[in-house]
Formats: sequence, structure tokens, C-alpha cells
Amino acid sequence: MSDKPNNEMTLKQALQAMIEHYRLRGKLNQSRIKSLWAQLMGPSIAGYTKEIRLSKNKLYITIESAPLRQELSYGREKIRKMLNEKLGGEYIEEVVIR
Repeated sequence: MSDKPNNEMTLKQALQAMIEHYRLRGKLNQSRIKSLWAQLMGPSIAGYTKEIRLSKNKLYITIESAPLRQELSYGREKIRKMLNEKLGGEYIEEVVIR
């Protein structure tokens, strides 16, 4: 056995450390949210979605259809909870639909 200190970490731990160090968490989550959006909401809602942007823990969703925008605004809290659950943390504090 060697007397070297154990500085080993898993690949997952190393990637998470790198993401935190370079402050990539927000961009990574935004990318994941875009792919999750179509999965969770379905193709028809995804088709009316013009933009999805995460900024300072607020998720901004731009919807082209006024009736759909109104309908989704009633479910903002449910959308927030679903996405946070899939992301594995409380990354979204508020959902803004416009």
C-alpha cells in the first residue's frame, strides 16, 4: 500500500465540481428544461412555445397563443414543481408566462 493521501473522486463528483467552478449550472439547467418542456407538456404546447429562458431562478416562457398562455398561467406552480422534480433540486423559484 502507498502512503499517498486519497484524493480520488468519482467522475460524477469531478463534473459537478467543474460545473460549479465555471458557473455552468444555470446554462445546463436551461438546456435540460428545454428538452423536458416538450416531454412534459406534449408536442402541441411545445409547438406554441416561442422561447424558454432561465434567469436568476426565474423561468420565462413565451407562448404564441393567448388562450394557451392564459391556461398555462393558472398552472404555473404545478409547472414549477414538475420541472424542479425532474431537475433534482429547487432551481426554479418562479414561472413567468408571457
